[in-house]
Amino acid sequence: MAASRRHPVLASVGALLALVSLLGCAARLLPEDMQALPYVPYVIALSPWFALAAVASLICACISHRWFTAAVAVACIVLQGYWQLPFYRNGEPLGAQAITAVGQSNPVTDDAFARVMTCNVYKGAADPQAIVDTVRDQHVEVLALQEATPQFVQRLEQAGIADYLPYAVSASSGSGYGNGLWSAQPLRQPADAEFASSASNMPAGTIRFDNGALPVRFVSVHTTSPTPQSWDLWRKSLTEMQQLTKRTGTQYVLMGDFNATYDHAVFRNLLGTRFQDAARASGHGLVFSWPVDKPWLPAFSGIDHIVTERGVVAGQVSTVRIGGSDHRALLATLDFTRR
Repeated sequence: MAASRRHPVLASVGALLALVSLLGCAARLLPEDMQALPYVPYVIALSPWFALAAVASLICACISHRWFTAAVAVACIVLQGYWQLPFYRNGEPLGAQAITAVGQSNPVTDDAFARVMTCNVYKGAADPQAIVDTVRDQHVEVLALQEATPQFVQRLEQAGIADYLPYAVSASSGSGYGNGLWSAQPLRQPADAEFASSASNMPAGTIRFDNGALPVRFVSVHTTSPTPQSWDLWRKSLTEMQQLTKRTGTQYVLMGDFNATYDHAVFRNLLGTRFQDAARASGHGLVFSWPVDKPWLPAFSGIDHIVTERGVVAGQVSTVRIGGSDHRALLATLDFTRR
């Protein structure tokens, strides 16, 4: 009897953490429409962290001999492991040809490989020189930016973006912030908005790889963020993108701030059986890109994505801190030869 009541404080902490972990798992299991209920998107965005809470709960439960709590914690760990471990399984590796191609000081634009980058520039507050320096250092061939202002685009041009990515298409929205694409190759069939979106105009352009034989259409994505005023609009802006899955004659790469993680059902439904998340497909691991504008708070959510057609090989996924932005830039190398 005495042994079952040992460490009452640890027992209480363990039970509380088990409850938190259980609620986190339950939120992740909700259907898409219920995940748009107030504040539920925030909970789901933290989904990977509930595994740590479950591990802490298990330790407390074992020390205090609370076996029911331990069982709940183990169940949560197993469930989160099932969801998160695929990010750490090695995908199909990039070939030496792809790595060599994107490592050239001057991008090779007639092959079937591309180093790409996306970044939300936080209402034009990001450092444009840092963007240009990253494009140069990372040998980026296609750049997608979100929340750019006309003044930011002007500063980006002054910083020398055209020296590396001379072709561009951008679009503003009613809020004064817009999205854009910059490329080392001509952007064919440019569009201010690839589809009708309630969130923002998402510009697009087609780049021809492999000596012009392989057209790939890039879209700069920015959906509505989940706030107390826009829970339904957040979900709507993501479901609207599903119309792209019906355009079977076009190969897409969608890059930007999706305001959703892989744990959100609406994002997984967008991917469906056609698209894939580059970080997950590459086995890079979880990518936390937001927020990074608060020194006391580490990035804890992966809401920025590079989405490709299934079959495209993705690798060299990384993030870079851009001064002035609340997002880290996300980069990846794409190999279209095996598509």
